[in-house]
Amino acid sequence: MKSPVQTPYEPERERQPESFFLEAVNAEMASEARERTARRLRRLWNGRRLLVRATLWGVVGTALVALLIPSRYTSTVRLMPPSPGGSGSLAAVLAGVGGQAGGGAAGLLENSLGLKNSSALFVGILNSDRVRDAVIDKFHLQKVYGVGYPEDARKVLAEATNVSADRQSGIITVSVSDLKPWRAAAMAQEYINELNYVVNHLTTSSAHRESVFLAERLEQVKGDLETAEKDFSRFASTNTAIDIPNQGKAMVSAAATLQGNLIGVESELEALRQVYTDGNVHVRAAQARVNELRRQLDKLGGKGTDEKSGAGELYPSIRQLSTLGVTYADLLRRVKVEEAVFKTLTQEYEMARVEEARDIPTVKVLDSPLVPERKSYPPRLAMALAGGFLSLSLAMVWLMVRGRWDEAEPADPRKVLAQDIYSTLRAYPLRASRSGLGLVRSITDRGWRCRLSGRSRREDEQ
Repeated sequence: MKSPVQTPYEPERERQPESFFLEAVNAEMASEARERTARRLRRLWNGRRLLVRATLWGVVGTALVALLIPSRYTSTVRLMPPSPGGSGSLAAVLAGVGGQAGGGAAGLLENSLGLKNSSALFVGILNSDRVRDAVIDKFHLQKVYGVGYPEDARKVLAEATNVSADRQSGIITVSVSDLKPWRAAAMAQEYINELNYVVNHLTTSSAHRESVFLAERLEQVKGDLETAEKDFSRFASTNTAIDIPNQGKAMVSAAATLQGNLIGVESELEALRQVYTDGNVHVRAAQARVNELRRQLDKLGGKGTDEKSGAGELYPSIRQLSTLGVTYADLLRRVKVEEAVFKTLTQEYEMARVEEARDIPTVKVLDSPLVPERKSYPPRLAMALAGGFLSLSLAMVWLMVRGRWDEAEPADPRKVLAQDIYSTLRAYPLRASRSGLGLVRSITDRGWRCRLSGRSRREDEQ
C-alpha cells in the first residue's frame, strides 16, 4: 500500500486587529437591523386595529365609488384579412382613402407592416375620420357624449373604439364600448358597413377608373341612341318611309303591273272604238278604266304632285323615294352606329366591373357583433381590492412615520423644522381670513362714508 502524501505543516496566519474591528461592526449593524425590524413589526402589530379599519374603509369607499361609475358594454367584431390580390389594388384603394381618412391610413401603409400585411389597409380605414364621422352622424354621438364640436366627439369615439390586427393571422378585431349594449353592437356593425362602402367606392385602381369612364360614356351613348331612334321614328312616320329599299322594289313592281294593265285596257278601248261610237256604254267604261289606271300610275310615279298634296298619301311616290332615300339612309346608319357602340360599351363595362370586383379586397365578417350581456367596465371587485390595498399601504406608512416621529428627540433639528412649518401653515389661513375680513370692512366703511358725504352735499345744495 502506498503511504498517504504528507503535506508540509502550515502555521496559522495571525489575524490583524482590523479584522476583529470589522467583525464587531458587522455584528453590531446586524443586531441594530434586527432590532429596527422588530420595532417596525411591533408598531404594525400595535396599530393592527388602524390597519384593519383603514383596509375596510378603503374597500368600502372604493366599492361605493365603483358603483357610482356607469357600466360600459363592449361589442366585438372580427374580420377575415383581405385576400392579397396584389399590392397595386390595395395601394389604389388606400390612395383613394388617404385624402379623406385624416392621414391615418396612408401612414399605416408606410409603417413596418407595409403591404406585406394587407390588414393594415382595413385598420387604417377604420381609424379614419371619414368612418368615425359617419358613425357619429348616424348615432348622434355629439349629443350622446355631451360635446359641442365634432373633434371632441371623434376623440371620445376613438377612446371607446379599439381596432387591432394580429400580425401572424391578419385577423382584424374591432371593439366598441358604450353605455348601452344595443348601441355598442350597432356601432360595431356600422363600422363594418362604412368599411365596405369606403373600400367599394373610394378605390382608384385602373379597373375602377375604366369602369367609371365606361359608365359615363355608356350613359352618353344611350342618350344619343334614344335621340337617333326618335329622329328616325319621326321621319318614318311623317313620310311613311318604313323601309325605303323594299318600298321602292314593291312600288316599281306595282307600277310595272299597272303599266301592263293600262296597255291591255287601251288596246281593248281601241278595239271598241272600231265598232262603237264614243257615246257607247262599253266605250265609256273602257275609257274610265284607262283613266283610272293612268291616274294610279301617275300617283306611283309622283307626276303632278307636290309636298302638300303628297303629305296626305298613305305612302310616298317613286319620285319621292329617291329624295327621301338619302335622309332615310343617314338616319338609319346613325341608329345602327349608336346601337353598335352601345353594345360594345355594354360588354366592356361588364368586363371592367368584373375586373374591379376582382381587384378590390372584400370585407368578410368572421364573428358578427352581438349585443353584450355582461359589462366590460368598471371592474368593481378589482377596484375595491386595489382601494383596500392602497389604504392598507397608506396606514402602514402612517404608522411608520408616526413611530419615527415619536422616537425622535424634541431637540432634533428635523423635528423642530417640521413643527415650525406646521405652525406657520396652520396660522396662515387665520391671518388670511382676518386680512380678508379687514379688507371687506374697509371697503364697506369707505362706501358708507361716500354715501354720507354725498347725502350731506345734496342737503347743502338744497
